[in-house]
Amino acid sequence: MRPQPPTHPAALRGAPIHWAGLARILVLRPDNLGDVLMIGPTLRALRSAAPRARLELLASPSGAAAAPLLDGLDACLVEAVPWQDASGGSATPESLHRLVARLTARSYQAAVVFTSFSQSPWPAAYTCALAGIPVRAGASREFGGALLTHWIDDLPDEAHQVDRAAELLTRLGVPVPERALRVKIPRQAEQDAQAISGPHPYAVLLPGASCAARRWPPHRFAELAGHLASAGLRVLVAGTSRERDLVRQVCAGAGPAGVDLAGALDLATVAALLRRAEIAVTNNSGGMHLADAVGAPLLALFAGTERESEYRPRSTRSRVLRRPTPCAPCRAFDCPLGHHECLDITAARVADAALALRARSAA
Repeated sequence: MRPQPPTHPAALRGAPIHWAGLARILVLRPDNLGDVLMIGPTLRALRSAAPRARLELLASPSGAAAAPLLDGLDACLVEAVPWQDASGGSATPESLHRLVARLTARSYQAAVVFTSFSQSPWPAAYTCALAGIPVRAGASREFGGALLTHWIDDLPDEAHQVDRAAELLTRLGVPVPERALRVKIPRQAEQDAQAISGPHPYAVLLPGASCAARRWPPHRFAELAGHLASAGLRVLVAGTSRERDLVRQVCAGAGPAGVDLAGALDLATVAALLRRAEIAVTNNSGGMHLADAVGAPLLALFAGTERESEYRPRSTRSRVLRRPTPCAPCRAFDCPLGHHECLDITAARVADAALALRARSAA
């Protein structure tokens, strides 16, 4: 890893934060599902440091689904914010004014802004400043004046997103020694998953992703479903209601062994199904991080959009498949060269890797 950038003279200029004495804390992560899951270890540490505080999360509509599965949160504010594409909403100046009013009314004493490598904390910090939140913390490589009262120089691009969040809190006086992803699954979700899966061994395929550049081709997923069905596994294919056509195409590859679950499950039930699965196969997606959090044997198809070191699963037995390309990491939503070579991986190779991982996990 390259050396840390020099510390800006204004970094961490604020007085130490006395977390144990705070009554209301806002955490901001208005990004995708996986990004919210990856701040889970940091939320647990923050809860331990501020046991009496009301800890609330501001999340995008897509990321908010993870909130009920994370320990330590008291509430989740669902907002489509104008500075974050993942929110998927149509934010306007009026909606921003409403957000400021909403935050002002909740009288937070501190706000912690979590960001990825390419994101600026300053729009969120400005919003929190307008809302009168006195302590505002985040990480940035740029000086933003008084918008953040406490800030650190950001980690290098190749740092894992879990570590990026944990380092911010650590530098603010709250160590995060335990960094495995974890989620809590309600008993009802476990029962629903058992009713869906039945007594037979099964694989879970999650063919969706937040952007096209991260998706292994659907016809390859369908071929993989056929290979797994031939190996004696039921093949459960899950996705959102917007992914119905994708899930239907993949599920058809498994024939009678395929189970189409598009739009039929909440996130807790998907987590419960993943926990019981013989093998899970995903893209670099929120589903990958969910499988990582529940301990499913996990094969991840990793596009060249990011470095593996930033997002790869670390909490479960896993394997990442990708094709190295000179254009990676491209950070693109769609392949700018049109060839998607980084995910040109045959279904037979993926099936062999998945079944080998299943065998090792069962040993």
